[in-house]
Amino acid sequence: MITTYLTVIVIAIYLWIKGYKSLHMLQQNLYNENNRYIKWIKANKLIAFLNMDILSMISIILALVLNSYILLITAILIYILDGYRILNIVRNEQVKKPLVITARIKRLLVTIFILYLIPVVVLVINHSLSYQMLTVLSVMTFLEYLVVLFAKFINKPIERLVYLKFYHQAQKKLKSMNNLSVVGITGSYGKTSSKNILSDILSVKYATLPTPKNLNTEYGLMITINNHLDKYDQVFIAEMGAYVPGEIKTLCDMVHPKYGILTKIGTAHLESFKSRENIQKTKFELIESLPSDGCAILNKDDSWQVSYNLKNNVDVIWIGIDDTSADVVALNIKCSNTGSKFDVKFKDDDTLYPFETRLLGKNNVYNILASIALGRRMGILIKELQTGVRRVKSVEHRLELKNLGGMYMIDDAYNSNPDGAKMAVDVLSMMPGDKVVVTPGMIELGDKQEKYNFEFGRQIANVADYVVLIGEKQTIPIYNGLLSAGYAKEKIHILNNVVDSYPLVRKLKEKDKDIYALYENDLPDTFNEK
Repeated sequence: MITTYLTVIVIAIYLWIKGYKSLHMLQQNLYNENNRYIKWIKANKLIAFLNMDILSMISIILALVLNSYILLITAILIYILDGYRILNIVRNEQVKKPLVITARIKRLLVTIFILYLIPVVVLVINHSLSYQMLTVLSVMTFLEYLVVLFAKFINKPIERLVYLKFYHQAQKKLKSMNNLSVVGITGSYGKTSSKNILSDILSVKYATLPTPKNLNTEYGLMITINNHLDKYDQVFIAEMGAYVPGEIKTLCDMVHPKYGILTKIGTAHLESFKSRENIQKTKFELIESLPSDGCAILNKDDSWQVSYNLKNNVDVIWIGIDDTSADVVALNIKCSNTGSKFDVKFKDDDTLYPFETRLLGKNNVYNILASIALGRRMGILIKELQTGVRRVKSVEHRLELKNLGGMYMIDDAYNSNPDGAKMAVDVLSMMPGDKVVVTPGMIELGDKQEKYNFEFGRQIANVADYVVLIGEKQTIPIYNGLLSAGYAKEKIHILNNVVDSYPLVRKLKEKDKDIYALYENDLPDTFNEK
């Protein structure tokens, strides 16, 4: 029995090591929302199932058949070796976002513990079934990624009760704040930037609360309302994300926005939406949820917004850069390595009002323009808006210019998309000195992903002096796009880890020239190439 109990202890330790990765992937894949975790398992069968613990499982099954202690000891040794191997991988892996031990994860851990405890209890009660229960434990350990999914399924009723508790708490709090104005912001990209910019600009007159970071789901909005919304707040700015139709409407039913900003309708998450028309309809769920006395800020340069047949009678303010017939237009845009300057013209005013910001890129001008339009609608004076725009802080990981000593980094690492990536390359082209693009490419673009990344490679070829591709397999379309545009192979570097790019970029720097490196997109840990 000593060998049996030793096997149980070793399996428990091994599970603790292996379980971290499975829970991490479940959390990174939004707890299997829209089957994201299942898709990850299908795409990463080697990580999920082909560990050395398959040999331990086989050894224990054979031990059951042959009644052999030697085979149990063999299984123990394999578990120890594989546990040590996985532990080294976890220690050395460059994780962008580690597992966060939330209350939900703790509930999952309790359920998983109970599932594994059942065969152990049977083993303790009935020693004659020790081999059988060890076999059950070894099979469950081998299938740990599926056990985590099963535990998530078991916890579904509990999570629903938790959701309802927080939902009603948030509703009660919102109803108690009669003077609170709610602004909803959605779009295929630029939501977080637009939210932070709007908060900075409106704060010249109002006490604002934007949703923190990219908390743009139901849980994110509830957490913000319940934990952060204060009785002194005057404007709540709710970023709204979606992966499938109907999700924006659900968020609007929760917070009841009076104002809405639609950034741009692109191809982000095309894989889950299936078509761009579905994306268009979903994003307009925000605008069609606004009350008749509300106001929508729409982009006249976006054909997907102009062509939409709006189904409610809400006041619309159109912004634009290319289409000068818009209600609020940005003219004479000039960008440099210190920021951007532009003039704003309102439809009812012939005066050109100058604005300047430390932010870079046309996308940020659109975001600022939307905030100016809404700010003016909410009674903020032009002079105050100019001050607010000057105060706008750089948004983390969104065309954020950083001096890293030996190199300038244009950090555009968050959630890249075809339009945004092109504009980021355009920003890079304005910089003095040598230019480098560091990227793993774009994801979640469905069957058009290869096409968009190929085209991205061709765009890069027109601007970059050097290219650093992160992940050999996933960047093949970019590589092919570069070569099709006549780009020199010797100027392309391929790495498996973005961390290794920093010393490489510094080595590429010529002695008397600055070097600017655009870091475009930073894939989540679910896309790490081993």
